[in-house]
Amino acid sequence: MKKLQILGTGCAKCKKLAEVTEHAAESLGLPFEIEKVTEIQKIMAFGVMTTPALVVDGVVKVSGRVPSVDEVCELIK
Repeated sequence: MKKLQILGTGCAKCKKLAEVTEHAAESLGLPFEIEKVTEIQKIMAFGVMTTPALVVDGVVKVSGRVPSVDEVCELIK
């Protein structure tokens, strides 16, 4: 099962990244779990300075922007 984490404080871009990520994972048919990480200390523990960020299985894949669904599909495969 893929562990997908959305790092962000809950802003519009963070919510959009969560939607895009969920859509991408569903379209790939992957078993996944999405966790939203909103606490600044936890976000900083990943070394992320700009949100939103996408973490796949503990590895930061993108930060500071909302990638396309196709890009997210590539990142979580």
